[in-house]
Amino acid sequence: MPLYALGDVEPTIHPDAYVHPDAVVIGDVTIGAESSVWAGAVLRGDDGSIRVGARTSVQDGTVVHTTPDWPTVVGDDCVIGHVAHLEGCTIEDLVLVGSGSIVLHRAVLGSGVLVGANAVVTNDMRVPSGAMALGVPAKIREGAVDAEAMIRPGVASYVARARRYRAELRELSP
Repeated sequence: MPLYALGDVEPTIHPDAYVHPDAVVIGDVTIGAESSVWAGAVLRGDDGSIRVGARTSVQDGTVVHTTPDWPTVVGDDCVIGHVAHLEGCTIEDLVLVGSGSIVLHRAVLGSGVLVGANAVVTNDMRVPSGAMALGVPAKIREGAVDAEAMIRPGVASYVARARRYRAELRELSP
């Protein structure tokens, strides 16, 4: 896997995490236990820190960046969908960020939030726990998410998938 220090700053990846060989992790990035980072994802902690909690999946093609003033923090038990973009935001525990979504500077997603596919959570937006954020720009539907039913199964699926990949993935020569 392309894992890079930037100056003296090196990523910290828990030994039980899985980072796909084609993901890129640079600089001030911490990845928690049983989390997974999938092919084509880029976590670039050059301007500030990126923290990914335990049992969180950062799926294929996702870009996670940060700013000098605003770290990017992703909690435990989150599902970050394919080709999402996170930058300078805070995502609490048990959150699903749908495929193609963008979550921008200083936005805060409370626990149990679901961001719909292709939604844009704009700068400074606060999405309360248990709400959905849908559309461009995102509109909030409070009380619409049953996190245990709607998010937890995806978390479990990616923890199991990462275990399988860690044990079974092998590159084939052309």
